Amino acid sequence: MTRILLALFIGLVSSIALPAQAQEQEKRLALVIGNGAYATGALPTAANDAGLVAQTLQAAGFDVVGARDLDGETLRKSFREFVQKVQEAGSNTVAFVYLAGYGVQLTGENYFIPVDAKIARDIDVPVEGLRLSDYMRQLSALPVKANIIVLDGARANSFAKEGQPLAGGLALVEPDAKMLLAFNAAPGTIAPEGQPPYGPYAQALAEMIRAGGLPLPELFDRVRLRVSEMTKGAQIPWNAQKIDTPFMFFERQQDAPPTQVDASARDKPIRDFDAKDAYAAALERDTLQGYEDFLQAFPNDPLAKRVRAIVAARREAITWGRSYRTDSPDAYWSYLHRYPRGPHAADARRRLTILSAALEPPPSFAPIDYDVGPPPPDEFIYVEDRPVLYFDDPVFAFAPPPPPPVFFLPPPPPDFVVLAPPPPPVDVFVLPVPLFVPIPVFVRPPIYVAPPPNNIVFANIHNQTIINNVINNPNPTPAQLGALGTKFSGGAARPAIAPSLPPAAAQRANLVQPSPQGVAQPALGTKFA
Repeated sequence: MTRILLALFIGLVSSIALPAQAQEQEKRLALVIGNGAYATGALPTAANDAGLVAQTLQAAGFDVVGARDLDGETLRKSFREFVQKVQEAGSNTVAFVYLAGYGVQLTGENYFIPVDAKIARDIDVPVEGLRLSDYMRQLSALPVKANIIVLDGARANSFAKEGQPLAGGLALVEPDAKMLLAFNAAPGTIAPEGQPPYGPYAQALAEMIRAGGLPLPELFDRVRLRVSEMTKGAQIPWNAQKIDTPFMFFERQQDAPPTQVDASARDKPIRDFDAKDAYAAALERDTLQGYEDFLQAFPNDPLAKRVRAIVAARREAITWGRSYRTDSPDAYWSYLHRYPRGPHAADARRRLTILSAALEPPPSFAPIDYDVGPPPPDEFIYVEDRPVLYFDDPVFAFAPPPPPPVFFLPPPPPDFVVLAPPPPPVDVFVLPVPLFVPIPVFVRPPIYVAPPPNNIVFANIHNQTIINNVINNPNPTPAQLGALGTKFSGGAARPAIAPSLPPAAAQRANLVQPSPQGVAQPALGTKFA
């Protein structure tokens, strides 16, 4: 009997220990693009933002390919290469895509714009832009662990000065299975242009990734709170997800200091807070119901006017998204009945023309059912006869929101508040390389992450000597490189600091900037002889 009990005990212990020991290594792959050199209006932080996010992902164990200022052909090829790379990586893969630049929406679809795009009219958008849903569907069809798509592109733009107007910001779309989708600004709104060196969204995203211990939904909720705090309410990010597998960029060790966050506050009714904390709670939840609960509890608070604008943008975006998914004359007439001069009125008429239907609603038709009620009269000021909605519009004179309470959002780490600008990139298409701020010693990548090849950042996230002498040194000496324990000469590979270029971008670089001998100079992070 004793032997039987001992055998059962050993078997139980083995069954508990085995998954941690035999867990398949998780591969992490990322594509990071920063497009800022647009002829129609340069973006001062897009390339730097991409460099900061790329470096943060490198530290978290991602094998990153990245580039800046890509033309349409190179951008499409780079996306196809990345999808193929993810497909070949296997089922235990997490794919991350970050795009900084101009994003536009047209008829319910979001497009990322290459730097060489010429968009004089609305009809040029599908030809010149990169339709994101095409690549999202390809990634979601792969048997991978998770896909994370981040579009830092909801900005004011000067495209399509002729023809029908474009709706402002980005379109509200549903993420595919196994996917998280995030925008730098809520659907239908635009973000103010950030001041160099980094935009608030990229900096907040990098901060929250580095914090460690945050599941994906909570991480992006904190990004929203931080960006709102940094911009005084002018920018409110958005995200939605359908990922059913737990994922963390970094883990916090047991000896990590407490974060002061009160998890129970996430489920507390809005009415049980005071008005200032209730606003932070509604923003953290970022649901139409949460915002409406705030208005019901605090209708006369100075923050209510700001919340009504948030509700107006979200209600209109949901209404349009439902109309576009239904894609029938009745659906578009239903939208026009609610929003005759709304942001998507031109989109509705475009689709009606394609469907060979009358442009104006007939006297009677069958309205479709929406998930939200019709807008009350006080919402029309925000979504009718306006080319775009932005939350720092002086016309509205919104009261600035208070900082989020610490039980929702801890203060930022002191060394990650004011970041130095990165040195100028060393070569064409190569992303800027920020000065690397060490990851806190109590934050570490999960042990099951497969180390990315030739990645000095991932291997030395806490090592001050290597960080100072090699990672943050553009020209380390052989002796400093020798501190890594390897001699980098005689054909050995130099450790990667900048992300490698996508193959399509590397090929393009050889054509646009050859060396005197006709061979492109190697970018920082490639293999050196």
